[in-house]
Amino acid sequence: MPTPDFVLALRRSIGHAPLWLPGVGGVVLDDAGRVLLGRRADNGAWAIITGMVEPGEEPAVALRREVEEETGVIVEVECLLGTNVVGPITFPNGDVVTFLNLDFRCRLVSGTARVNDDESTDVRWFTRDALPDLDPRHLALVQGAASFDGVARFVS
Repeated sequence: MPTPDFVLALRRSIGHAPLWLPGVGGVVLDDAGRVLLGRRADNGAWAIITGMVEPGEEPAVALRREVEEETGVIVEVECLLGTNVVGPITFPNGDVVTFLNLDFRCRLVSGTARVNDDESTDVRWFTRDALPDLDPRHLALVQGAASFDGVARFVS
């Protein structure tokens, strides 16, 4: 994903030192129950749609923005599925980041799914019985979103 300007400004001050950043992820479902996934340009992995929250931005607003920027799809953010911490991750340039993720279930409102920026090489709808290989965390989110009982999940 392209590095937001606010992170670039921070990196000019702190170099590669560990950075704690808020992230969002969305399990986007259409009316048929299919899930929207993107194939990441940086590592080729299929994933739910994710991104960083800008300073002062509400997480649900950030997720709607990220989904539209990356896929051309407009969504309604329905509910919080859970939170978790991912990292620390050391990127190829030496930057160290730990993400506090807020993951949501979203519903398709409009738009046609497509590669809409340079963060993905493919964007597609998948049925839950024909998912590509997914990171275990993303797979659990996809599986949980379909039968969500209204109770957000937390690591404790």
